[in-house]
Amino acid sequence: MGRTNALKTGRHRYQPLARVALPIDTARMARYLIGKMVVRELPQGVVSGRIVETEAYVVGDAAGHAYRGMTLRNRSLFLERGHAYVYLAYGSSYMLNVSSEKPGIGAGVLIRALEPCEGVPIMQVNRGSERLRDLARGPGRLAQALRIDRGFDGLDLCHEGALWLGRGDPVTGEIGQSVRIGITQEANRVLRFYLRGSAFPSGPKSLNVR
Repeated sequence: MGRTNALKTGRHRYQPLARVALPIDTARMARYLIGKMVVRELPQGVVSGRIVETEAYVVGDAAGHAYRGMTLRNRSLFLERGHAYVYLAYGSSYMLNVSSEKPGIGAGVLIRALEPCEGVPIMQVNRGSERLRDLARGPGRLAQALRIDRGFDGLDLCHEGALWLGRGDPVTGEIGQSVRIGITQEANRVLRFYLRGSAFPSGPKSLNVR
């Protein structure tokens, strides 16, 4: 059975991630999330995708939004691991992140790309594009395809609802690592993780061969 058909009842096949299974370490969580599912329940139906690319923004990371401490804008990063932190980048694109440490410690994992699984026609309408590879390749496209905005900031992603994380199938391919994309501070840290051989991670080809 193909993954798209198998996910026809997505939320019933893939159980929500248990918080106890999430590593209490940002880099380890970024790697752990590869192969897991992002599930979005919309009025038109369920939309889901397999996580194929993440970036870790660890404790004390100058490139992370938690670096200067808690604010009204970033307080979701300081929640117990497994909560959504959603922010607007460049005034146009929302970014989905997952809090990744103990309560009160600010850090998170950016979900950079998905392999579309269920609800592809819905994603195509949301994105205004029919090209499968580009529906959720990159964090801005991902949020647009799944219709994610600031209203999801602070949501517990370890429980079924409008947006949640599912267990997914075991990863059979290798997980690659590289530097992160589009940052200037601490740009040489190898904290980006991606599924090797997948067509869906973002970024230049030179970063997807390591």
